[in-house]
Amino acid sequence: MIDYYFSLHSPWAYLGHETFTALAARHGLAVHYRPVFLPDVFEHTGGLPLAKRHPARQRYRMLELQRWRLKRAVPLILRPAHIPFDPRLPDCLVIALAQAGQNPDPFIKACFETVWVKDGNLGDQTVISDLLTSLGYDADELIRNARSDTIIAIYNGNARHAIEAGIIGSPCYVRQGEVFWGQDRLELLDDAINSGRPPFLVD
Repeated sequence: MIDYYFSLHSPWAYLGHETFTALAARHGLAVHYRPVFLPDVFEHTGGLPLAKRHPARQRYRMLELQRWRLKRAVPLILRPAHIPFDPRLPDCLVIALAQAGQNPDPFIKACFETVWVKDGNLGDQTVISDLLTSLGYDADELIRNARSDTIIAIYNGNARHAIEAGIIGSPCYVRQGEVFWGQDRLELLDDAINSGRPPFLVD
């Protein structure tokens, strides 16, 4: 089992998503999808939203996005027109799908593609509804479920669990309590699984 903490707002989660899901499948590991509202995590772990970061950090981020776009061989719009957007409804839809016994991965992939490839607005409910319909879901029912107290409680709980687990950004992959922050740590996660070593933990 791997806990997968991420936000659909995150280009890094998008860049690593296919590599991560392939890794999990290769090792026969179940994935516990834990979308989180990053501002809640940043508030407790010292992170900053992009607009509040120093310009030098913002410039370096753009370099890294280009490097990893090339490395992962995936399309990526560097400055999507609709970033930032409110990720809470699509994040909660991931949870609603998982709670209904559905594999949320097709929806996650479609969301990432909408934002980072097609330059779509994932903050627009009409866009989300059309996306769900295109995947064969009952959009109205799923959106109602995603807005239910039960799903919102799970979403809020994911942020609390993230803070307790030492999560500091998106994506983070947690195996046996060991946190791997960033899609650029996926090779290290693969190494850890292949070696069978005990997890590295810090008191």
